[in-house]
Amino acid sequence: MTKLILSVVLFSFALASISRAEVNKAEELAAGVYFHEGDIAGKGHCNNGWIVFDDYVLVIDANFPSGAQEILPKIKKISDKPVRFAFDTHHHGDHAYGNQIWADQGATAVAHTGVVEELNKYEPGRWNDSAKTREDVRNSKLKYPTVLFPHEMFFDDGKHRAELRHFGVAHTHGDGFAWLPKERILFTGDACVNGPYNYVGDGSITEWVKTLEAAKQLNPQIICPGHGPKGDRSVLENQQEFFIELLAGARKLRGNNPDEIKKSVEALRRDFKKNERIARYVGNGFPAQLEKAVIELGGKPFLPQTAQRAEEEKHMQAHGHEDRNHDQGAAAARTGG
Repeated sequence: MTKLILSVVLFSFALASISRAEVNKAEELAAGVYFHEGDIAGKGHCNNGWIVFDDYVLVIDANFPSGAQEILPKIKKISDKPVRFAFDTHHHGDHAYGNQIWADQGATAVAHTGVVEELNKYEPGRWNDSAKTREDVRNSKLKYPTVLFPHEMFFDDGKHRAELRHFGVAHTHGDGFAWLPKERILFTGDACVNGPYNYVGDGSITEWVKTLEAAKQLNPQIICPGHGPKGDRSVLENQQEFFIELLAGARKLRGNNPDEIKKSVEALRRDFKKNERIARYVGNGFPAQLEKAVIELGGKPFLPQTAQRAEEEKHMQAHGHEDRNHDQGAAAARTGG
């Protein structure tokens, strides 16, 4: 019996290892549908996807310029069809600053209308700040998406169907999803991530939970997040659970004074780490995430205005924000994004 159990465990571990794509490696999820996990730790790259249609390729997320250049030869190796569209799931630099690279290939950038609204709000300030520290940005150009949709947009050649959808505010005010109903694959952008990558400064945690609920109604079987490894439906469920628990914790604390809330952060963080379904979402940005939840529920800020929130700062720099915009991010977190 012991040997049998051990064999089952080893077999399960082997399957998990096989299903977990390598960073910077293109993985075919279904015929003509690919997922590429980006190197966020080393280069700040987001994940990408692409779909090979009869006459063209649709890329999901433009990435940073260097991220676009990372996957472009991999796409060409797989297919000789031209890349005609690049879908920006939202406005952050690691998802949209590579638009010019794709435009040079003859592709058109596509996005929800909210993406352009956010770009108009934050650019070119964030681009210019990012260019100070990123050579790939410095050597490229800021290019807005020009094909926009308010609710949904479909690509369908009879074999593949990709539905670009907007379910509401989440990570930003312009989050888009790419849904493949035949394969039941959902590309989520940063509305769903798989690891401690949640930045809440440009969105709304309260609305985020509702948006994830709408996405769950599609009943996807494979989730391709904006950062971290792909997974099954549980990735979407765990992301939502993390925010539900965060709001529940904030609801208990919102009536306390800022000093009392601040003292409760580490105990709450430890509780979250004990929950195996959501532990992986808990990072150095947890205090800022909790503060945003408290504020959204009517409580008061409890972190210093000038606090250096390591995880949030790291995210902001990677997504095209420099130190100068840290206070803007903090202000966004304090006002509901």
